[in-house]
Amino acid sequence: MNIDDTTSAAVLEQLQRRPADERRILFTGATIVTMDPDLGVIDRGDLLVEGDTITAVGPDLSVGDVVLVDATGTILSPGFVDTHRHAWEAQLRRIMPDVDDLGGYVMSTLAGYATVYRPEDMYIGTRLAALTAIDSGITTMLDFSHNSRTREHSNAAIEALRDTGIRGVHASMGPHFGAWDRQWPGDLARVRHQYFSSDDQLLTLRLATLATDEIAGPALAYGPELARVAADLGIGVSVDAVFGTSSSEAVMRWAKDGVLGPDVTLIHATGLTPEAWKVMGETGTTVALAPTSDAQIGLETAIPAVDEALSVGIRPGLSIDVEVALASDMFTQMRALHAIQRMRAVNAAYGTDRQPRRITTRDVLDFATLQGARTNGLAAVTGSLTPGKKADLLVIQAEDLNNMPLNDPIGTVVLGSDARNISAVLINGEPRKWNGHVLDVDLSALRSEVQASREYVLNAPTA
Repeated sequence: MNIDDTTSAAVLEQLQRRPADERRILFTGATIVTMDPDLGVIDRGDLLVEGDTITAVGPDLSVGDVVLVDATGTILSPGFVDTHRHAWEAQLRRIMPDVDDLGGYVMSTLAGYATVYRPEDMYIGTRLAALTAIDSGITTMLDFSHNSRTREHSNAAIEALRDTGIRGVHASMGPHFGAWDRQWPGDLARVRHQYFSSDDQLLTLRLATLATDEIAGPALAYGPELARVAADLGIGVSVDAVFGTSSSEAVMRWAKDGVLGPDVTLIHATGLTPEAWKVMGETGTTVALAPTSDAQIGLETAIPAVDEALSVGIRPGLSIDVEVALASDMFTQMRALHAIQRMRAVNAAYGTDRQPRRITTRDVLDFATLQGARTNGLAAVTGSLTPGKKADLLVIQAEDLNNMPLNDPIGTVVLGSDARNISAVLINGEPRKWNGHVLDVDLSALRSEVQASREYVLNAPTA
C-alpha cells in the first residue's frame, strides 16, 4: 500500500476498532484484477468491502463513512485457492526434498511418521500450514486430512483451521497405516453437527478418499458406499491418488454407478485414459492438479494433466500437496504449470507447421483462483472480486523492486510476485496479513511448538 508503516498501522487500528459487521473499507487507486469474466482488469479502480462482502468495484466510487486505504501502486487480486494439501505434515517440511517416487513418500510419511501423530501434532502441523498459506496469499485451503486416527485428531485439525481465520475446507479421511479407531467415516455425522452446522461460515466439510484400494485397502477407496455417506451428509468428495490404468478403470465404474459429478474432485488425474477423461468431462467432475507434485515426485506420467482436462472442458484447480517434498506457495504452482505446458506444446509442434496450443498467465491465475473455488464447491463464495462475493483478496505491491514498472498486471501476479510483495490479505473481510506481516501470531511461541512437535514425531517409535 502506498503509505508508510506508521500510517498503515493507524489504518489497521481503525479497522480493528470497528465491529466486523459494521466495517466499511474502501481501497482506492489500485489496478484491480477481478478474475470476473465480465469485469476484467480495472486500471486505477476502487473496491468497497462492507462487513465480510465485496459490494462494489469500479472507478471513482463515491461512498460515505469508510476506512480509506490508498492502494495506489498496488494490484488487488482474489486470494488464491488451494484445492488439496496434506496440512498435518507441515512440521516435516522438506524433510525429503529429493524423494524419487510415490512409494518413498508413502513408506516414510504415511507408514512411518503419520502413525505416531498425536492430536496436538495434528493441530500444530495444520495451523502452521494454514498460516503459511495466508502469508503467501492463499485465502482458501482444502486440507486433505488423511490422518484422522481418532475423533480427537479430527477435532484438532478442524480447530487449527478455525483458529487461523483461513477459509478452510476440512476433507476428512482415515489413515493408510497403523492403529486407529476406525471411527471414519461414521464419525463424519458428529463432525458435521459439531463444527459445520451452518452453511454460512468460513469452514466447510468434505469427505476425502482414495481412488483405488492398492495402497491402503478397500475401506478408503471411493465407490457407491462412500458416495452415499457424502450424499446423506450433503457434502462434496475429494478423491486422491487418481492416476494410471487402475484409476482409469475406477473412473469408468464410478460413471456407470452414477457417483461422478460437479461435487466430486479427482486429484492429480495423471496417466488417465481418453475414455476416463471423456466421462469426467461429460459428468462435470472437477479436477485438482498438483503441478510440482506430479513433476517432481514423478506420479505416473509425471506430467500435470492440464491439456487433458481442457480438452474435455474441465478447467482445473491447483494445489500444493505435500510440503515434506514440495514448495508451500501458489506462485510456484502457477509458474511450474505455465512453463511445463508451454514447453510441451512447443515441443510437440517442433519441426511441423502446427501452431503450439499454449496456455497463458491468465489461464493459470484463473485456475489458482476462480476455478479453484469451483473445484472446492465455493464458486459462489470466493475466487473473484465480484460484488456479492466474500472479501477474500490480496494487496500486491506493484512498485517493489522485483515488480516495477507495472506493465501487465496478470503477468506481474503470476510471474513476478511472491509472498514478500503481498502487503495485505483479507479473508471474509478480516485483515489476516497487514503491512507485510501475518497478524495475531506469536512467531516465537509457534516456532517452539513446531520444533517440539517435530522432535517428538521424528523420535517416537512408530506403530
